Amino acid sequence: MTTWQGWHRFATTEPPTPPQPGQAPRSREQRLAYHSRFVTVRTPAIDTLAHQVRALMLLGRHQAVTARPSLIVTGPAAAGKTTALLNVGRACHLAHLRKHPAPPGHRPQAPVAYLLVPPGATAKTLTLEFARYLAIPTTPRMTTAQITDAVCHTYTAAGVRLVLLDEIHRLNPRTTTGAQTADLLKDLTERLPATFVYAGIDVAATPLFSGVRGAQLAGRASLITCGPLPARHGHARPFTDVITDLEGALDLTAHRPGTLPRHAPYLHQRTAGRIGSLTRLIRQAALTAICDGTEKITKTSLDAIQLDHLAEDQRRPRTR
Repeated sequence: MTTWQGWHRFATTEPPTPPQPGQAPRSREQRLAYHSRFVTVRTPAIDTLAHQVRALMLLGRHQAVTARPSLIVTGPAAAGKTTALLNVGRACHLAHLRKHPAPPGHRPQAPVAYLLVPPGATAKTLTLEFARYLAIPTTPRMTTAQITDAVCHTYTAAGVRLVLLDEIHRLNPRTTTGAQTADLLKDLTERLPATFVYAGIDVAATPLFSGVRGAQLAGRASLITCGPLPARHGHARPFTDVITDLEGALDLTAHRPGTLPRHAPYLHQRTAGRIGSLTRLIRQAALTAICDGTEKITKTSLDAIQLDHLAEDQRRPRTR
């Protein structure tokens, strides 16, 4: 998805839909494919991010002198940061295309750009990632300034209004190359008529906010924490609500509704409230249930699944 063609295909492809009443039963292969992709349920993080992005895009729409305000999505691994980022980006992309359809025979605008910070990023390698997204031609002899000029010109002409930059924790402004890369991002936010949204693991604990460059970023970017879902929040049960939505999307012939919400305390302990680990656990259990013919998820079948190392390590009892 780090090219325009790939992103456009992702954003315009219909997401998988749960089984509908009166719908003909899907085949085994169709149901395996469905649970492999599965649905994206609305979480508090997605709702918060969508609201903040919309507000910042309106705030910076006509700002032309200084850098537009930006946003940083932070949190631990497997907390749903990238999922929230992609969900909001897709919504922005589709809304823009509905409002500004391309004339027949013309390529649609590119309102959203999704990029990854490359490992050991330098100013030039990051600029090349921006260029690769829109297939901007470059040569090895081009300087960073020349590539940046081409990127700014092409992104402005293509109508990019939202830049999603993932894996921002890979950036370390304390190093020489990291400082140059941070300066490049600052220049891009001032030259491009777009809102920048960054995402990374525990960004507040990284060197990203340290030093002069970190202070500049902290002064322009709002921080949204995408953490584990709590079992309780006042009178609400956000974790149980997500489990209920996930269970309602299952396509299993013998699963009894209400089974998974009853095991919410077990599932919370098993996944530490991380939406990524929870979704993987339920998807894998559904695929196993289809393959072994049981067609239902039970606590026994959940317990038999080995999750990611982060979740399994959290599950182990601590010893003194």
